[in-house]
Amino acid sequence: MTRPESDEVPTTARMPADVDAPDKVAYGLTFHQLAIVAVGALAVYGLWQALHTVVAVPVLAGAAVVIGGLTIGVALGRRDGLSLDVWLLHAVRHTRAPRCLSTAPASDGGSVPDWVEAPAGGRQPLPAPLRLPADAIDDDGQVSLGDMRAAVVGATTVNLALRTPAEQAALVDGWGRWLNSLSAPVQIVVSAQPVDLASHSRTLAAAVDTQPHPRLRAACADHADFLADLAARRDPLRRQVLVVTRTATGEHSSHTARRRAEDTVRALSGLGVTPRVLDGQAVTAALTSAADPYRPPRPGGLAAPGAVVTAAIPPHPRGRRTPS
Repeated sequence: MTRPESDEVPTTARMPADVDAPDKVAYGLTFHQLAIVAVGALAVYGLWQALHTVVAVPVLAGAAVVIGGLTIGVALGRRDGLSLDVWLLHAVRHTRAPRCLSTAPASDGGSVPDWVEAPAGGRQPLPAPLRLPADAIDDDGQVSLGDMRAAVVGATTVNLALRTPAEQAALVDGWGRWLNSLSAPVQIVVSAQPVDLASHSRTLAAAVDTQPHPRLRAACADHADFLADLAARRDPLRRQVLVVTRTATGEHSSHTARRRAEDTVRALSGLGVTPRVLDGQAVTAALTSAADPYRPPRPGGLAAPGAVVTAAIPPHPRGRRTPS
């Protein structure tokens, strides 16, 4: 005899959201914030020592108030989840970064390549080399990242709302055990991508006449009409979950990332999801859709980047010798 589900008390645990927040050193400020305030205080003190004999005190006091306000704003301000000084540093790097990148190597001597149409007068900035983090994708799905390698696992999702509290606690416990077993950096990417239902509708409509029974033909045509109407009225999306495992610093084995991906598949299989290690073509398609999710999916049958393309040599027909 089992207890009714209404008697089950859901397991809850309080988890702080700022587990990665830096420690407060003094006055509620971190060491990074104290360093910014100290630099501002030294700037105000140096300004006072250098100019208090030649500049009026009210002017120096006003300048000190402005510098102090800017320092406090930079130390305590945040933007887009970053501290304001880090955000300003990224902004400066973005403004100084080249706007045009090219996969071709930079020309020697600073000369303009043949494919760049330089103006007659004025300076034309040359395209900077495009340096991608990935070098190649193997047939087994491993991505070369310079000295490191990575593998990608595709997984489905789990609806916790449809599970009982005991099942929810078991799933969360299994998820926590997998997280605690990680010994190298892992990236989890959850994205929403459009679903092309129009092509599925056309495929079903073309297969109506091939069904062996009238009821099957009617069901096929009805489902094709349903998909076409859904594609016309809605913008259906599908959720893609990718788990990227890679080698740690100092590991030089060529199969470590693949082995970690297979361990991830075995660990996540007990959570009710359907994980699988992606091969070279699947990884290429996943990276392509991540870069441009609203472009049609990459057609199958194409070789992955870095793959060796070979073709079978047709047999040479043997001719018959005619008697002379």
